[in-house]
Amino acid sequence: KGAINLMCGICGISYSDTRTPERSTLTAMTRAILHRGPDSDGFYTDAGVGLGMRRLAIIDVAGGDQPIPNEDESMWIIFNGESHNFPDLYADLVKRGHEFRTRTDSECILHLYEEYGDDCVHHLRGQAAIALWDKKKKKLFLARDRMGKKPIYYSVQDGTFYFASELSALLAALPHRPEIDLEAIDLYLSLQYIPDPLTVYRGVHKLPPAHRLTWQDGVVKIE
Repeated sequence: KGAINLMCGICGISYSDTRTPERSTLTAMTRAILHRGPDSDGFYTDAGVGLGMRRLAIIDVAGGDQPIPNEDESMWIIFNGESHNFPDLYADLVKRGHEFRTRTDSECILHLYEEYGDDCVHHLRGQAAIALWDKKKKKLFLARDRMGKKPIYYSVQDGTFYFASELSALLAALPHRPEIDLEAIDLYLSLQYIPDPLTVYRGVHKLPPAHRLTWQDGVVKIE
C-alpha cells in the first residue's frame, strides 16, 4: 500500500538563560506523541535546554536510543526520519577520525555537524526533522528535510523556545494557551491546507521544508 511512513517524535524546550527545564514537562510532551514512537523514550536536560524523544526503532534497534551525544558529550541530538545515504557518510566520518557509540543515522548527523556546522544538512539524503544542542555555543539547531516529510512546530513564549513534532506536544508545555489564528482558518477553508509557516494557532509556527532554525541568546534565526 505504498511506502511506510517512518515515524518518531521529538520535542524540547530551551531557555535564554541557565534554567533547566522540568523533566515532568518534557514527559508530558513525549506522552502527547506516544503514538509516534512506541519502542522507547529518552530525555536530556542541562542548563538552558531539555530534549525529549519517542522512538520507533528501525536502525540499530538495540543500541540506538536517543538522545545521542558526541564523543565528549558537548553535543546532543534527537532525530525523526531516515538518512538514506548514512552508510557512506558513516564510512567517511570514521576515516576522518570520528568515534561512534552506535550504528545509527542519528549519530551520523551529529558528527556531520561537528565537521560542517549548520551546513551538515547539505550532505543528507532522505527525510529528517533534526534537533541538536551545541552545549559549548549554547545553541539549539533545528532542520527539516527538503520535501517536508517530517514536521517541526515551534513557539516562543515568555522568552522560552518550545518545539515538537506535533502541536499536541507543544500544547502540553506552553504556559499560555495560544489563540486560534483566524487568518489560518480562512486559508484552510480556501486552500484545504494551512501554508507554512502558519498553523491553526497564533504565535505557533511550522518550520518550512528545506529550512534550518537556530535559537541562541534568546533569538530565533531561520535560513
